[in-house]
Amino acid sequence: MNQDYIQPDSWSIIEEGYDAERVKSSESLFSIGNGAMGQRANFEETYSGPSFQGSYIAGVYYPDKTRVGWWKNGYPEYFAKVLNAPNWIGIDVQINGETLDLNRCKSVSNFRRELNMKEGWYQRSFTIVLRNGIEILVVATRFLSLDLDEVGAIKYEVTPLQQDVEIVFTPYLDAGITNEDSNWDDQFWDTYDVAHKGSSAYILSKTMKTEFHVCTGMRNQVFIGDKMQDIYPKVATKDTYVRLRYEVQASKGETASLVKFGGYCVSLNHKEDDLVSASTAALKQAADAGFNSLLDLQKQAWSKIWEMADIVIEGDVKAQQGIRFNIFQLNQTYLGKDARLNIGPKGFTGEKYGGSTYWDTEAYCIPFYMATKDQRVARNLLTYRYQHLDKAIENAEKLGFSNGAALYPMVTMNGEECHNEWEITFEEIHRNGAMTFAIYNYHRYTGDYSYIPEKGLEVMIGVARFWHQRATFSTDKNKYVILGVTGPNEYENNVNNNWYTNYLAKWCIEYCVDNITKVKAEYNSDYKRIIDKTNLSQNEIDAMLDVAKRMYFPYSEKHQVYLQQDGFLDKELMTVAELDTSQRPINQKWSWDRILRSPYIKQADTLQGFYMFEDHFTKEELERHFDFYEPFTVHESSLSPCVHSIQAAALDRMDQAYTFYLRTSRLDLDDYNKEVEEGLHITSMAGTWMSIVEGFGGLRIKNDTLSFAPKIPKEWKGYTFNVNFRNQILKVNVSQQGTSFTLEGDKPLTIYVDGKEFKISPNTLITVS
Repeated sequence: MNQDYIQPDSWSIIEEGYDAERVKSSESLFSIGNGAMGQRANFEETYSGPSFQGSYIAGVYYPDKTRVGWWKNGYPEYFAKVLNAPNWIGIDVQINGETLDLNRCKSVSNFRRELNMKEGWYQRSFTIVLRNGIEILVVATRFLSLDLDEVGAIKYEVTPLQQDVEIVFTPYLDAGITNEDSNWDDQFWDTYDVAHKGSSAYILSKTMKTEFHVCTGMRNQVFIGDKMQDIYPKVATKDTYVRLRYEVQASKGETASLVKFGGYCVSLNHKEDDLVSASTAALKQAADAGFNSLLDLQKQAWSKIWEMADIVIEGDVKAQQGIRFNIFQLNQTYLGKDARLNIGPKGFTGEKYGGSTYWDTEAYCIPFYMATKDQRVARNLLTYRYQHLDKAIENAEKLGFSNGAALYPMVTMNGEECHNEWEITFEEIHRNGAMTFAIYNYHRYTGDYSYIPEKGLEVMIGVARFWHQRATFSTDKNKYVILGVTGPNEYENNVNNNWYTNYLAKWCIEYCVDNITKVKAEYNSDYKRIIDKTNLSQNEIDAMLDVAKRMYFPYSEKHQVYLQQDGFLDKELMTVAELDTSQRPINQKWSWDRILRSPYIKQADTLQGFYMFEDHFTKEELERHFDFYEPFTVHESSLSPCVHSIQAAALDRMDQAYTFYLRTSRLDLDDYNKEVEEGLHITSMAGTWMSIVEGFGGLRIKNDTLSFAPKIPKEWKGYTFNVNFRNQILKVNVSQQGTSFTLEGDKPLTIYVDGKEFKISPNTLITVS
């Protein structure tokens, strides 16, 4: 834990007291989104202190040309930047001619932020004494509408506390924005029209190169008390900027407020010529409804989400706050409405990493969305990858592979690889296996096999062909080996025979061939179409199976464990417990050379394989591998604690499981990795959900149905979660006394609890002690 200023609360993220040193961290933590757009919690008013400005639009990006010291063939040509979009939240405020700026004032008191996760709004309030001596109370409330997802709303209230004042509200749009980082300092946006009419204004701009056209719009209302004022604003425009100035008089104790509706209409969803009319219509609809009515709709929309997705924890406020924060941010980032979109690792909270998707989606996020939404949402995520299959084949061709071998990108916006670190782009090929595993996981959970003959098998074949071609036959070992890779543990580069990668490759080939056989027997027309399209022959299938059959796995007879990679035991095997805490995190304290020579593991690597293929190994084997590798694991990846929490729970080590749970659930709230100001770790938040449902709840799919092995940390009185299993909702309540299940559906469901079979009838409760 590296920060501890967020107040414990079951439903809200709360900060009390103004501290300029915390501004950028809080801008991340209090971020808001609605699946179509999102923004960091930047101040609406002028702020001259350090800030990380950020507003983002789903699916909009810029291909920033790769910049490296030494170009290598096969490098991606660009890094896909998540673009800072034109700013619509800005509201300059002046009181008797003095600019409101928390960084330049006499005093700030009663400062408070609240992100209300139950209802989906963000509010900031404070009392400020300006440099001219005037004291005012400010309350600013903001949300991004889930129902009208092209619109957000701000209510900015100012109350003079000691005297009558003149207040000037100047809401503006600004397209002259930049990203925090740029490889070549390119201009990302071209603004080509700025216009206004009455209390509305818009800016038309497009991204350079990719030419996403965006209309950024605003519509304003001014109130004294509850009465709307009829004020025609003064207008100022520049090439990339428009501001509307409203002057009002407010008596002592009287509240003046500006309500600003703003947002984006994008050429992804509208014709370019229709963007202004679409923006005008969306903002009018919001304004006609009014701020309060739109907020009521927001509360209703979030209530519906929480009805299914909520996890209730009794007796542990910080644990409760952590899981709700994770679930809230996941739903702010992706709601499953649009198959063209995906779940970026920072969501709408920052620019680091770039790209809209990593392998995190397949390995971590799909289970969350399958269980808390429905199979349609999960299928959309799979379809996203199917639509990128041709690009994955192109990616493989650039590296010298052929015959339809597919290498899915580590980072992508449109299917092309766009990560510009060589050890990731060229070597971290295990991500390819996650594509096949996600299809397997989807079918296992939903029972929907139709996706495989329709789309999934083509993906599997491309991935299997890649593994077949990537493996090398070692005459010395009389085995197939996979050389020069990086596993999930990115603190190792260019290693040979990473166990997880090799095991995943073997499994992908075997699973692909199993499904070729099944599709041939049961979906013959799809089989013929796929064979015609892929030109797959029996000889090639036999050759792939030979690779799987004779795959090499490094193993230590001494330790009775699979080795993370060749040569792992040659390292100085000093555990993390022996490492001085002043050296942590090592990725911020050590040279890369020192990290690569160390035994330290960034995240689950070998244990990632034991998590994904748990039923391939005995509990004793898991225990040996957990006891061997966890002591060397520094957990400096956000994806690490959740896997270890699940496995610790499976091993009945509840104290350890609980500690890992707190770390994954409060990773950003408590800034464990000292980097929260760069943005949140969105995709790993799905792992927090997994820690409870799969870890403490012990949820697995066995015998084609749900199986549970419920456990409960001693710190909790109880916990409750819901899962949507094949269009029936099962509510699970675990307490210190036992576990109860309630089924909402129309037919009985058979489940297993600690290996025993139970049949639940619809709308009935069963309790297992």
